[in-house]
Amino acid sequence: MMRPHVVHLVCSAAFAGVERYVLSAARQQADRGLRVSVIGGDPAVFPAALESIGARWLPGATRAAAARALRSIPDAGIINSHMTDADIVAGLVARRGASLVSTRHFAARRGSTAPNRVIAGAVASRVRAQIAISHYVAAHVEGDSEVIHTGVEDREPSAAPRERLVLVAQRLESEKHTADVLHAWARTSARGAGWRLAIAGDGSERPALERLAQEVGVAATVDFLGFVRDVSALYDRASLLVAPTPREGLGLSVVEAMAHALPVVASDAGGHRETVGGVAGAALFPPEDAAALAARIDALASDGDRRSAYGEALRARQRAEFTFRRQTDRTIDLYERLL
Repeated sequence: MMRPHVVHLVCSAAFAGVERYVLSAARQQADRGLRVSVIGGDPAVFPAALESIGARWLPGATRAAAARALRSIPDAGIINSHMTDADIVAGLVARRGASLVSTRHFAARRGSTAPNRVIAGAVASRVRAQIAISHYVAAHVEGDSEVIHTGVEDREPSAAPRERLVLVAQRLESEKHTADVLHAWARTSARGAGWRLAIAGDGSERPALERLAQEVGVAATVDFLGFVRDVSALYDRASLLVAPTPREGLGLSVVEAMAHALPVVASDAGGHRETVGGVAGAALFPPEDAAALAARIDALASDGDRRSAYGEALRARQRAEFTFRRQTDRTIDLYERLL
């Protein structure tokens, strides 16, 4: 079968989790011989990253810009949209004959405002297939979805020794529950044993979190790193990753940490049950329970052999389920079934 022209659409100029997903998916599909274009995403990252593998990038930070870009591609066979704004643009602008695929990244119905929900509902009938990044997401969105877990690049073990470092890597927004980590950190024994907490990420909550670190007496052992474009080096340096979000769709940083054999302490909720939860003896804690989180951190921080065995089990889980090859195979299969 002739491979289609695939257009990935995300109404954004950022480089957060969804945009990272779009870029890696586009690159993997282009490597398989598909003709790929991407509308939207960080203009400082996407053009060069896509040009290097023969894919095309067009700006699409707003609905209007994305619509103009989509109209300029007359031969799109598959339009794969990501998030509500992109779904709306694809539904309103796509030419007849194009197959619309919506990738659902969040465990929620489309649209955070009433007008968006109305428009999204009106164009939903044009969507021929949905991809959910986890079973958790599939259970919380409208309509049927095909679950295709997000894949990441396999990593070889780093020769560098790990530091006494606990890492958090996420946007600093309220839904991410970073404050829970600071409250737990104040209860840990690890903090008094020379361990540090590094928070990689930025967002509207950063000033409040920095104040909270002062208020609970942990500021001297916490490093706010701000936005880090490539966190690979941090995954190799750290000895633990904490993922506190109770409604995580899947958790790209968690899967990346697994690939680096980095032990993960995660809330026992959402997509974490499909990633970390797939390993025997997973370090899960009840969401928003600072005492339980502190206990999980201390148990791993005090036992290097346990950390090493747990990290290797997580890496094996990633290589079995969360790979680029598996994600790309299943996505291309879905595209071809639509055609």
